[in-house]
Amino acid sequence: MTENRSSNSAPAGDSVPPALPATSWAVLGLLSFGEELSGYDLKKWSDRSLRFFYWSPSFSQIYGELKRLEKADYVTSRMVAQETGNRDKRVYRITGDGMAAVRTWVREAPVEPPVLKHGVMLRLWLGHLAEPEPLREVLGRHREHAETMRQRAEADAERTRGEEGWAYPRLTLKWAERYYAAERDLAEAMLADVEELERKRS
Repeated sequence: MTENRSSNSAPAGDSVPPALPATSWAVLGLLSFGEELSGYDLKKWSDRSLRFFYWSPSFSQIYGELKRLEKADYVTSRMVAQETGNRDKRVYRITGDGMAAVRTWVREAPVEPPVLKHGVMLRLWLGHLAEPEPLREVLGRHREHAETMRQRAEADAERTRGEEGWAYPRLTLKWAERYYAAERDLAEAMLADVEELERKRS
């Protein structure tokens, strides 16, 4: 990624950012690095970064948001010819208004506390409806998943090392490494808690 700092600087007197869903800001944010990207590119980039701390939108969500952003004049698009036998593709680029809007949103949008929906903890909460062994299996799979995600975040951060435009995304990948390490360790601790609870009951 290379940052685009030329004609996309925010105008003086930025006001409250327009009302757009979070998905729109995520897609616009991916384009704010200055690259001209297709929907496929946006999906690939979101899989490399957004999924570790937010979520990775589906192709239908991405294309839906691109239409919304283009209607708002925050992005422009054009068709690009491909090699023989391949269909032409549409690529998108952020506009000056789009860059100003996303800059304003980053600086001025209200801080929203993260919403935690932890499916594994919901199942543990209902542990009185299950035997201990299935609960231990759930916690074990969660522990393995957390470690896998931690390793992926670490690998993606390493792949982007040296790319100046990825300095801040790399910080979020570092956060993801720590987060999934914590989830892994919490799952391990909960396994011990389940074992202790069963010992007291026996």
